[in-house]
Amino acid sequence: MQNFTPYSAFLGGSLIGLSAALLMYFNGRIAGISGMIAGAFDFKNSENRWRAFFLSGLIATAIIFNVFAPHEPASYSRSTLLLIISGILVGFGTRMGNGCTSGHAVCGMARLSVRSIVATLIFMGVAILTVFITRHLIGISS
Repeated sequence: MQNFTPYSAFLGGSLIGLSAALLMYFNGRIAGISGMIAGAFDFKNSENRWRAFFLSGLIATAIIFNVFAPHEPASYSRSTLLLIISGILVGFGTRMGNGCTSGHAVCGMARLSVRSIVATLIFMGVAILTVFITRHLIGISS
């Protein structure tokens, strides 16, 4: 397990903020990743090209980081089925909340959007409650 370092967290957060600001400045768009993914696969939409480039940049950055800053790969003690179910639930929640953490927490809160602030409070509260229940009441640890 890799230890938390404030330097990598600061760098990663800064890059996320910078990419969101640049996308808003140059394209006038919010960096909501779930919306970008949905739009990138909407082939009737004329804006799917920039979405595909932005998403490709996210993937390329992860690959470049792994080449220049190799680290121990993450390991999970949970079943693959549980990870798939969790991913489906996150996707369902993202569609229900009409956005994801990047759209609501990073961009929406920066714009002081009441809807985004409420959405962020709800998904962070649910995340905290989920960790509390699984780790302290049920006894499942990572």
